[in-house]
Amino acid sequence: MLTMEHPQPDPVEAPRWGDDLGGRLFDGLAVLAVAILAALGACNLAAVDTPTRALRQFLVVLAGLGGLVALRRLRVTLVAALGWACYGLSVALLAFVVVAGPETGGVTRWLDVGWFTIQPSELAKLGLLFVLAHVLAVDALSVRRFVVGLVLAAVPIGLTVLQPDLSTALLLGATTVAMLVVGRAPGRFLLPLVAAVVVALPLALPLLHDYQLARLQGFFSGNPSTPAGYTVHQAHIAVAAGGLTGRFGEPFADLLADYLPENETDLAFASLVEQFGLAAGACAVVASLVLLWRLVLASREPRTHASRLLTAGLAALFGMQVVVSVGGNLGLVPLAGIPFPLLSFGGSAAVVLLAALGLVLGARRDGVRRRLWAPPLFARPGPRATRKVALTLTALLFGCSAYGWHVQDARGRVLRLAAEFQMTRCVALPAPRGLITDRHGTPLVVNVTQHEVVGVAPMLRSAPQPLARLAELTGRAQPDLEHALADATGLFVPLGAVAPEAVQRITAERLAGVFVIPTYRRVYPYGPLLGPLLGFAGADTPDDHRRAPDLRLGEVVGRAGIERHYDAVLRGVDGRQCVYVDPSGRPVALGPRRDPVPGNELRLAIDLGLQQEFTAALAAARESSGGDLAGAVAMDPRNGQVLALASVPAYDNNLYGPPVDQAALTRAWRAPGYPLLEHASQVAAPPGSIFKLVVAAADTVHQALPPDVRIPTGGAFTYGGHRFGNWRTFGPQNLVEAIAWSNDVYFYKLAVELGATRIRDMAAALGVGRPTGIDLPGESPGYLGDPQARGPNAAPWYPGSTVILGIGQGPIEVTPLQAVRWTGAIATGRLVTPRLGLAFGSGDLVRLPAPAPAPLPFAAALGPVRDGMRQVVESGTARLLSSLPVPVLAKTGTAEDATNPARRNNSWLVAAAPADDPVIAVVSFVRGGGGGSAASGPVVLRTLRYFFEHQAAISSRS
Repeated sequence: MLTMEHPQPDPVEAPRWGDDLGGRLFDGLAVLAVAILAALGACNLAAVDTPTRALRQFLVVLAGLGGLVALRRLRVTLVAALGWACYGLSVALLAFVVVAGPETGGVTRWLDVGWFTIQPSELAKLGLLFVLAHVLAVDALSVRRFVVGLVLAAVPIGLTVLQPDLSTALLLGATTVAMLVVGRAPGRFLLPLVAAVVVALPLALPLLHDYQLARLQGFFSGNPSTPAGYTVHQAHIAVAAGGLTGRFGEPFADLLADYLPENETDLAFASLVEQFGLAAGACAVVASLVLLWRLVLASREPRTHASRLLTAGLAALFGMQVVVSVGGNLGLVPLAGIPFPLLSFGGSAAVVLLAALGLVLGARRDGVRRRLWAPPLFARPGPRATRKVALTLTALLFGCSAYGWHVQDARGRVLRLAAEFQMTRCVALPAPRGLITDRHGTPLVVNVTQHEVVGVAPMLRSAPQPLARLAELTGRAQPDLEHALADATGLFVPLGAVAPEAVQRITAERLAGVFVIPTYRRVYPYGPLLGPLLGFAGADTPDDHRRAPDLRLGEVVGRAGIERHYDAVLRGVDGRQCVYVDPSGRPVALGPRRDPVPGNELRLAIDLGLQQEFTAALAAARESSGGDLAGAVAMDPRNGQVLALASVPAYDNNLYGPPVDQAALTRAWRAPGYPLLEHASQVAAPPGSIFKLVVAAADTVHQALPPDVRIPTGGAFTYGGHRFGNWRTFGPQNLVEAIAWSNDVYFYKLAVELGATRIRDMAAALGVGRPTGIDLPGESPGYLGDPQARGPNAAPWYPGSTVILGIGQGPIEVTPLQAVRWTGAIATGRLVTPRLGLAFGSGDLVRLPAPAPAPLPFAAALGPVRDGMRQVVESGTARLLSSLPVPVLAKTGTAEDATNPARRNNSWLVAAAPADDPVIAVVSFVRGGGGGSAASGPVVLRTLRYFFEHQAAISSRS
C-alpha cells in the first residue's frame, strides 16, 4: 500500500549576510514581472475590446495578487493538503463540465458562476503539479509511485480530451513528463513512456475533430485560405503592422485589430505587438524570462523536496506556455490555443498562476538562500535539469523574438500592404487618356467628361439622411435612389450622372457613403478623315492583358491605330476611391482617395491641313476613276516624319462609342473597299512601273546594261517562247529615257540581264517585302518572291517570273508606305523609318526617339535614276506635275491586279520634291483607278501644290 510521507526538512545551510535582502529583492522582481504582464494584458484589452473588460481583467489580477499574498503566508505543512484538495476539486469540476457543462462553439470547457467564468482545466494544471510533486518527492522513485503518478495525471488529461480541449490536454501531458524528468524518474521508466507516446500520436489522428485537423493542415500548408492558415497570416500581419511602437491611437487601428481572430486570448501576443509595437512584445518576453528564472532559483531553496519539485514544475509549465503561445502567434508551431500567461484574457488562468506563485513564495520563506549556480550541499538531491530546461526555454523565446523581428524586417512592407488591402474595397477612378494632336498642337482627339454619383450601398441603406440630401442635390426623387440601392448586388452602386456644377455641391457636403467618379468618353472630331490612322479606344480584352498584365479589368485601352501603338503613353494612371470594411465585408467609413493621373499628350507629325487636302484629293480620284480603295502617304524623306496619311474609304472611329453603334459597324465591315483597313500600310498590291526605279537602281550598281547606252526596244519582247508586250512602241532608249517613258521592253531586257537575285537584293535593300517599322499596328509586310526559295511552300520561279518582275508584276506586292519609302531613299540616298509620333508629355513635351536614317552604300551611283525621274515630269508620263513651282522627281505606274474585283488596273504615282534636295515624298495608289497618272496624278499634283504654298507653316512645329 502506497503511503504519503510528510515532507521532511533538509539540513539547513547557515545563513549569510545579505541573504534576506537578496531574497526580498528577487521576490520584488518577480512581482514586478507579474505586474508588467498584467498591465500589458490590460492595455491590449483596452485597445482591442472595451475599457470595461480591461478593468474586469485588472480586478481579477488584483484579486489574484491578494491570493498570492495570502498563500505566501501559508505554512508548508498545509501545502500538501491544499494540493490534494485542489486536484480533487479540479477533477470534479472537469467531470461536471463534460457531463453537464454548457456548450459553446461545439465544446464544453467553462462554467459560469455569476459574472465570473471558470475554466476547470486551468485549476487542473495547479492540482496536477501538487499531486505529482508529492508523489515523486522521494529519494528513489519506485515503479508503484511512477504508475500512481501516471494514473493521477491520466484522469484530468482524459477529462480534458473529452471536452474536447486537445491543446490543454497536451500541455498537461507535457507538464507530467517535465515533472517526471525533474523528479529524477529513472530512464528505464521514461523511455517506455516516451516510446508509447511516439507510437500513439499517429494513431490519435483519427480521433481528432475536424477543426483540429484543419489547424494542422493549415499550419503545414501555410495556405491563407484555410482557417488555420488565415489565422497565422493575420498574426503575421499584426506583428508586421505594429512596427516598433505600434498602431494604437492611429486612425482605423481598431478596425485593423478586428481582423486578428482571438486577439484577446490565443493571439494576445500578436495583438499586443500590433497595438504597441515590438517594444511592448519585448517587454512581455523579458518579464516572462524574469519570472521563469525566478521560479528556477526558487526551486533550489525550499527545505522540502516536494516544494522544490512543485516550484520546478511550475517553472516548466509557465515557460512552456509562453514558448508555445509566442511560437503559435508567429506561426512557428501549430496554433494550439495556449494563452500567454497573465497577458491573455482569462480570469481562471490568472488566478491559478498567481495562487501557485503565492505557494512558491511561501515555500521559499522556509528555505535557505543560495545562489542560482551554487552546487547542491544537501544529501538529498534537488530537481533534475531545471536550469537546462530553463535555458532551453530561454533560447526558444529568444529565437521566437528574433523571428518576430525578421517578420517585420523582411516581410513587413508586403504584410502591411496586405493589411491595407484586406480592410479596403476600392472603385477605380478612370484616368483621362492623353490628347492626340497634329504637329502644331491642334487636337485630333478630345475627351468628353461625365460625372457619375456612386454610393456605398450598405452605408446608405443604414443612413437615410445622406440619401435625402443627395436627392435634393441631384434632382432625383428619393424613392428612385432607394430603389437603386435596394436592387444593388455589389458594394458600390451608380446613382446617376450629374452636371459639372452639381459636382462641387455634392463634394462639399461630404455625405457619408457618397462620392463622384468622373468618366471620360473619347470623341474623334474628324471621323473618317483620321479614323484608320488614329484607331479607337475601348474596353480591354484578354489579348490586352497578355500584352500589359498590369491592366485592371474593364480599363479603357487603345484597340487600333495610334491609340493602340501608343497606349502606354496615352493611358494615364487610374485613381481610386476606397471604403474601409470590417472582416465581414460591411463598410464602416470612406477610405483614402487617390486622384487619377491623366495620360500624356501625344503630338503627331501629321499636318491637319495637308491631311484634309490629301484625303479630299484621294477621295475625288477614287470617285472619278471608279476605283474601289485608295491609299496615299506624304512623308519627309529626310527624317521619315509622315506629314499626311490618307485612306479611302475609311470608317468613323466614333462608331466604337461608347455605346458601340453595332449596326453601323456591320455596314462598314460589309462595305466595298474595306473601310476598316488603313490602306496605306495594311493593303499590298502589285506596284507596276513604279518598281522600275528599284530595277534601275540595281542596274546603276551592277551595270548589267550601261545606263547611258541606248538599246533596241520596240513594241514587244519574246523570251523563252513567250511574248511580253509594251504599252506602246518605242525606239532605242537608254536608262534615263526608259524611266521617263516607262518603257516596258527596256526593263524586260534589263531584268533578264540583271537576274532575279540582283533585283531582289536591291529591293530588299530598299525595304521591299518587309514592314517599314512605322508606329502603327497591323502593317502588312507585302511580298517579294525569292528565286532561291526551296520547300513545299515555296512558289515556283519561272524564267518569265524574272521578266515581269522587271516591270513590277508577278511575285511582288507592296504597300504605298513601302513605295514612298524607296522613292525617298532613291531621291536622297538615305533610307528612313516612317514615323507618326513626334513627342509626348504633360506640359513640356519630350521628343520621341526615332531610328536614324540609314545611308545607302550605293547612293552615289543613283544619278541616272534621279535623272530619269526628272525626265518623267519634264517630258515623260507625269508632265502634269511640271506646273508646280519646284522641280519634281516622279514615276508613274500601271499595275495589273488579279485581286481587284473589277479587274481594272491599279494607278500609282510616286514623287519627291524639290528635285535637288527633296523635303517631301508622296505616293498615291488607287486600286482599280486605271492606267498611268490618270487617277493618281491629280492627287499628287494637288498635294504638292498645297504643301509648297504652306511649306513654312507645315514645316514649323509649335
